[in-house]
Amino acid sequence: MTPTGPEYRMHHYSEATDRLADAIFGAARKRISEEPVPLDSTATEAQLEAAAGPTITPAGIGGHEALRIFEDILHPNCLSVDYTKYLSFVPAAPTEAAVLFDVLVGAASIYGGSWLEGAGAVHAENEALGWLIDLAGMPEGSGGVFVSGGTIGNLSAMVAARGRAERSAGSRPQRWAFLASAGAHSSVVSAAQVMDADVITVPVDDDFRMTGQAVADALDAEGHRVAGVVATGGTTNLGRIDHLADIGRVCRERGVWFHVDCAYGGAAMAAPSTRPLFDGIELCDSYIVDPHKWLFAPFDSCALLYRNPDDARAVHAQHAGYLEFLDAWGDWNPSDFAIHLTRRVRGLPFWFSLATHGTDAYAEAVQVTLDLAAAAAQKIRAADHLELVVEPSLSVVVFERVGWDAQQYQDRSVEMMNAQRAFVVPSRHLGRPVYRFCFVNPRTTEADIDDIIDALV
Repeated sequence: MTPTGPEYRMHHYSEATDRLADAIFGAARKRISEEPVPLDSTATEAQLEAAAGPTITPAGIGGHEALRIFEDILHPNCLSVDYTKYLSFVPAAPTEAAVLFDVLVGAASIYGGSWLEGAGAVHAENEALGWLIDLAGMPEGSGGVFVSGGTIGNLSAMVAARGRAERSAGSRPQRWAFLASAGAHSSVVSAAQVMDADVITVPVDDDFRMTGQAVADALDAEGHRVAGVVATGGTTNLGRIDHLADIGRVCRERGVWFHVDCAYGGAAMAAPSTRPLFDGIELCDSYIVDPHKWLFAPFDSCALLYRNPDDARAVHAQHAGYLEFLDAWGDWNPSDFAIHLTRRVRGLPFWFSLATHGTDAYAEAVQVTLDLAAAAAQKIRAADHLELVVEPSLSVVVFERVGWDAQQYQDRSVEMMNAQRAFVVPSRHLGRPVYRFCFVNPRTTEADIDDIIDALV
């Protein structure tokens, strides 16, 4: 017979649980206080299987043994994205406050899909979203939700755009389409594929930015089936910001949804020095920004904001008999604004860090990384073996190693990773291999940059 009640011990806080809690909290404290943060490594499946052995067994291996395997084997074979010389892709640098609060969020068992079940947490998330709304200059009444990442954020916004276009037209074309530049994030194409829609690539100018005129020309040619325009506020590869003001005006004139993907770059709106680069974003119908990128929150967290949240609710709200009770407790159910129903309150670690440190501290930290990018560009200009490819935009710096082919880029990146010296992987620009720094960690120093430049000699 299966034990129940007091005989059932899996869900039970005991002295043994207390000892395990001490061990886990101790491991977490050790990790967030580690200085310097190591890059750590990676491994093959066979290597991990041999080192860890079977962990899922009928009788269980016990919490302390599972923790030992994680600390000694599993965690060291995961790269640390908050390592100061992790400058590839878009890394992360969560504050200690955000990481600590993430532990509490997990322990609190809050369901964040409805106001009834998570009112206090959703209120706090909405306050953090309000700061992001204010940064963009969106009007009163704007609102949104935290989703898992930029891919779901873009997809949800594009579905909302299609919904409004269908309601406005009263019909649908054979295939909807979205306008975006070649520099748009890969998730835009993925989202369109999920929606069975097309992405029409709009030409960019000499600075790799989509213009209002190019959008107008594309709408002249394909406007009957365009559900929305996806501009970018900080392209992943180059950090470029499309001409948002001009694009926004064109979209307003044509009645076309204007979405801005600021998943990486939107954090720069917090710094007074770069806020003017985003002029025009206040015209958007929706935008996203990932706090787990450049706003010092842990994975995973993407803020999705709408000018008119009802446009999102019209297509995303789920309806079922068992859900009707929720509507009596207010009209702000986070599950109504994106492609999800079940959700954790993933915006709370960001809220806690923002509340703890204040918005001025966030502006200062973002400016530190912008200054690092400027310093790196200057050092690259001065290095005989390197060549700056484009003038830096935001905190992305793209450069070439003079005389190297793609394999040499790859080999040196692996050497630096294996030597625990840096994590800088090659990218491509106009078909050529390049290196790319992306600065989001205020702990990175100019000495770190010097060390990487020396490693490329």
